[in-house]
Amino acid sequence: MLNTFTIPIVPQDDEERLEKLYSYNLLDSSDEVSFSHITPIAAQMFKVPIALVSLVDKDRVWFKGNEGMGDAKEIARGVSLCSLAILKDDVTVFENTKDEPCLYANPLVAGSFGLRFYAAAPLVTPDGYRIGAVCVADKQPRKFNDEDKRILEGLASLVMEEIETRKLQVEL
Repeated sequence: MLNTFTIPIVPQDDEERLEKLYSYNLLDSSDEVSFSHITPIAAQMFKVPIALVSLVDKDRVWFKGNEGMGDAKEIARGVSLCSLAILKDDVTVFENTKDEPCLYANPLVAGSFGLRFYAAAPLVTPDGYRIGAVCVADKQPRKFNDEDKRILEGLASLVMEEIETRKLQVEL
């Protein structure tokens, strides 16, 4: 887990948002087919090496689905660009991270990892809390148009529907 770079990336409703996230009992849970299938599909659709279903916890971002990040299960919240994706309802896009002053010091961008492209659609609960994101990333800059945004939003909606269905099944 990377801990060398942290900045406060906290929505105003973070306490309530975290309560909502915890109600799903997803963090530190075992791999589930429904989530692990979404990430390779997203990577193929967008022709990128990295796709994640991420959940933004208090101090970390936990990967419920992971394509292209090896065995990584989590990363520090202050380092993860997924922390930025939960700050707004719209898709977050950095076509070239080197052009983003707010990312100059981020170790995923400035360091040897060399992240150059990132796009994420937030996972929004029915009552409006953004608990995580479906994201795609690359080590090469790329264009990301409105149709791409709609597709990524659709994937995030599918993931959120699966999360809601999973919660209902557990409650029953």
